[in-house]
Amino acid sequence: MKVPYVEADLCTGCETCVSLCPEVFTMQGDKAFVSSPDKCGTCDVQEAMDTCPVEAIKWAS
Repeated sequence: MKVPYVEADLCTGCETCVSLCPEVFTMQGDKAFVSSPDKCGTCDVQEAMDTCPVEAIKWAS
């Protein structure tokens, strides 16, 4: 299973990923983070990655 993560140094806190995948992403202060990686099948994480303006969301290797 692929697991996404957010590079906090790149995240601008735009909340696009949270609005697209609220089951997976939440805000912690002014940064997004992956709160439920096990729920990646419930939304389109790839769309969140593609929509992120600073490409802060990556797949963990």
